[in-house]
Amino acid sequence: MNNTQTYRIPYGFHAVNDLLPIAEMSETLERGDISREARRRLQWMDHYHQYNNASLTCRYFGISRKTFYYWKNRYDPLNPKTLEDKSKRPLNLRKWEVSRKQELKVIKLRKQYIRYGKEKLRILYQREYNETISSWKIQRVIEKHNLYYYPVKTAKLRKKRRLSQHKKRITELQKEQRTGFLIAIDGVTIHWNGIKRYILTALDVYSKIGFARMYKSKQSANASDFLQRVYYLLDGKIENLLTDNGSEFEKDFWDAVEGLGIDRWYSRPRTPQDNPCDERFNRTLEEEFIQLGNFDPEPKVFNRLLTEWLIEYNLYRPHQSLGYKMPIEFQNQHHKVLPMYPSSTGY
Repeated sequence: MNNTQTYRIPYGFHAVNDLLPIAEMSETLERGDISREARRRLQWMDHYHQYNNASLTCRYFGISRKTFYYWKNRYDPLNPKTLEDKSKRPLNLRKWEVSRKQELKVIKLRKQYIRYGKEKLRILYQREYNETISSWKIQRVIEKHNLYYYPVKTAKLRKKRRLSQHKKRITELQKEQRTGFLIAIDGVTIHWNGIKRYILTALDVYSKIGFARMYKSKQSANASDFLQRVYYLLDGKIENLLTDNGSEFEKDFWDAVEGLGIDRWYSRPRTPQDNPCDERFNRTLEEEFIQLGNFDPEPKVFNRLLTEWLIEYNLYRPHQSLGYKMPIEFQNQHHKVLPMYPSSTGY
């Protein structure tokens, strides 16, 4: 059971219907439009201004003075959002894009010298255009436009190499208890009046935060699209990824995994016990949403309804495995508030 989509987003990346409701999950409970973590820090500031005693505040909330003063120095009473976590995403990410001019030049050279490798083309490029270019940029252009002398044969060889690689089984992974350490992805196939639809699901194994989306077909392009959405919603905090051995989790999906720099792990064939958390999430999705009359064969309609249910699942539904806490509540309570230093965060 699996599915996925690609870097290009065929059905459209609808910010309102797809992302905003989920992104706002952690901002809905008590105060305005700030997250639970920021509200908790606001309580520290309120307590401090009431008693004007930092030591008393730290003892009362069980935090270190270092942590308290870090947030106190950042706090602007006129702007509670200054108590929000700053993104740990690097300010300068490596850009894998090739400019349009470079792309056209490489295409021209490759077609002229179709049997030359990327290193030879790099030398010719520099000689022809008096401009340096890296071999990996040339390789990306070749792959993008399938500029091979035997394109079909080359595609088969690349697939064979990939399949021959050792698959890292999830049983080999040493589990660590933190959000984002392991995201499990699976799928649910729905048959309805002669129509088949495929729902991809993702679950953070630690916090049980879940996400899902329906697609019309079971192909790697859809699985890639789904992974891109999950990556965006989790602010890039995905260290390891667990899938089964389905074909939808190859090709475009593999390209997405490698492009995002995520470690990939497989469950063993015919062993659903290797992915119990997401399997349970699939069952909950079917019993508490689909079977209650919420199915619609049109993805845009279904995904809009599904988004509302995901908000309920992550924000309001108590989970027995979390001590009857909600996933967002559990994640926030177990998030360690530590100072972030400029040397490691870029600010």
